[in-house]
Amino acid sequence: MTTPTPDAHGSVAIAADPAAVYALLTDLPTLASLAEEAESMRWRKGTGAAPGAVFSGENRNGSRTWTTKCTVTAADPGRAFAFDVHSAGIVPIAHWRYDIEPTAEGCTVTESTWDRRPRWILKPAAMTTGISDRTAANFEHIRLTLQRLKQRAETG
Repeated sequence: MTTPTPDAHGSVAIAADPAAVYALLTDLPTLASLAEEAESMRWRKGTGAAPGAVFSGENRNGSRTWTTKCTVTAADPGRAFAFDVHSAGIVPIAHWRYDIEPTAEGCTVTESTWDRRPRWILKPAAMTTGISDRTAANFEHIRLTLQRLKQRAETG
């Protein structure tokens, strides 16, 4: 079975140990500080990155706010962290994934997302978030998140 192409993605080379980068990505307060729309993230089931663990995300775009429920689907230290996002706990929104590839200089991190929203929720979602072109916004958000991750990982 082939994996579908992500709707938005980006990569960055980071001069830091893959395990240290993974630790940044799986520490929810740190990830929230790196991500463009995230205000905060908190473990709801489990206390750390492990398949099946659940966390909530408080998100903001200007004056608009919304909450999501995220379930960890992959947690491979130093290699990958992924989670499914749902609204109201049941409506699929997205799948996000961070892949970490070791390099001679440190690692390359690829952040990817797949839009999983049903068609009926597209207009209400745009009204809730203030974003009508989610794919374009996610490309920009990924660029900014990876830029912040690189800076944090390389400078501490």
